[in-house]
Amino acid sequence: QVQLVESGGGSVQAGGSLRLSCAASGYTYSNYNMGMGWFRQAPGKEREGVAAIYGFGHRTYYVDSVKGRFTISQDVAKNTWYLEMNSLKPEDTAMYYCATCTMIGSPRGLNWGQGTQVTVSS
Repeated sequence: QVQLVESGGGSVQAGGSLRLSCAASGYTYSNYNMGMGWFRQAPGKEREGVAAIYGFGHRTYYVDSVKGRFTISQDVAKNTWYLEMNSLKPEDTAMYYCATCTMIGSPRGLNWGQGTQVTVSS
């Protein structure tokens, strides 16, 4: 059974940076289109896939709004995934979740963590 625990959220001013961590237990890459993703949901909005790493750890996906600002990475030895977020904007404010995912054009979450709040003030 996969268990995911996020950490690293917080409040920052616009232009600042945060790094989110997702510690996973019981997870390994099982096929090319399976991976780990970061998702976010802002109040009143649908949850969206922000970034994902798949292809046995060799492929990445980013939604257009975060390209060039966010970086997803992994520490295989620690079974931990990260989301480095730079040049944060108020519109990045949301609850962020990590989840195992399958890639069908964009990531589709399967097993979810509890989430961590990111708040960006202008």
